Amino acid sequence: MSFTVAIVGRPNVGKSTLFNRLTETSEAIVDPTAGVTRDRKYGITEWKRKEFIVIDTGGVVANSADEFEQDINAQVKLAIQESDLILFLVDGREGLTEWDEEVGLILRKLNKPIILVCNKVDTGDKENLVNDFYSLGLTDKIFPLSANNGYGTGELLDDIADMIPEDAPDEHPELPKIAIVGKPNVGKSTLLNTLIGQERSIVSDVSGTTRDAVHTHFKSFGKELVLVDTAGMRRRKQIENDIEYYSTIRTIKAIRQSDVCMLLIDAVDGVTNQDLAIFHEISEANRGVVILVNKWDLVEKDHKSAQSYTEEVKRRIAPFSDVPIFFTSNVTKQRLLKALEKAVEISENRHMKIPTSKLNDIMLPLIQAYPPPVYKGKEVKIKFVTQLPTRSPAIAFFCNTPQYVKEPYQRFLENKLREHFNFSGIPVRLYFRQK
Repeated sequence: MSFTVAIVGRPNVGKSTLFNRLTETSEAIVDPTAGVTRDRKYGITEWKRKEFIVIDTGGVVANSADEFEQDINAQVKLAIQESDLILFLVDGREGLTEWDEEVGLILRKLNKPIILVCNKVDTGDKENLVNDFYSLGLTDKIFPLSANNGYGTGELLDDIADMIPEDAPDEHPELPKIAIVGKPNVGKSTLLNTLIGQERSIVSDVSGTTRDAVHTHFKSFGKELVLVDTAGMRRRKQIENDIEYYSTIRTIKAIRQSDVCMLLIDAVDGVTNQDLAIFHEISEANRGVVILVNKWDLVEKDHKSAQSYTEEVKRRIAPFSDVPIFFTSNVTKQRLLKALEKAVEISENRHMKIPTSKLNDIMLPLIQAYPPPVYKGKEVKIKFVTQLPTRSPAIAFFCNTPQYVKEPYQRFLENKLREHFNFSGIPVRLYFRQK
């Protein structure tokens, strides 16, 4: 999944509200004060079985001498460059403004598809508010909608989904795809070069678009896979130029295109908030993960250092802490191959199919011995367990009152699944359904 949609427009037309509506989140800050959205915000939308990335941007202010507004404009230009489709948002209540015309002039110079969206049209009898905006000359079709109450957003999503091309055929569909991810300067490219340089059997760069991560076919030491090298992710406040911006969005795409991620952490820096943000992206995408504490050769250590470090890493990434951790060095090459072998194993286990009979034989006696707590006087009875036919592990528990199975007991069930099946490094989703 790499199709990217940028929402642009002058300040205060409802871009962040539309972002929240399309991504079904409340992550973007919504405030009547112009300029609240300073940095790009990314989210994932799924519609008609197609996924795409949505970028929320700050308001475009034409010909401004204000340094703050110039910074916003620079952010917007980067988002536009990265996008495959632009949603140009205008305010139907205020009508066409000089700022809208200036933004329209900027967009007309681009060789990219544009959808003109007229916001704050909350009922069908107000759709005539769009008429003034045809004079912008950008499109012969304008989408009236209300980002606030959702009116018209379904039609917009239908149109976006229809514009997303079907995925290109996978050159190596049968091979696991291992993405090398992490913040800048942690050793990702060096790791790739070290791995493919040890014994080159088949190594060829697969060309994609200029915005794609580099895919390298790796066949060595009895392993065959595709390595996906990415630039580093950095906190958005630290993104100062095109390269760092592109590295962030490329990494998000690479995670979603992979089966397993090898997440590199700098042993000297320790676990940073940005490491945790990347780990969260991997977990949210339901991809497998192996953690490499890299540059281990630079750390002063004793016989307890690795154990203490492992405990700290697992504490920081909790509750999903069933993750293999390797202490590596690109200089000494220690444990690099073991980490790669584990990534391949995790890729195979992600596709593991557990027979329903085996799941029930193992889980139902455990549930009977330790039943869910009574909630509001209601006794929860789980009677059947099965694995769902999804790309990554998902287990359904059928019971009489699924709404009363609370998070602590869900964690208990997940831990028991992990005790009996090799889900190490793999997010497992649990569903509770009415029996």
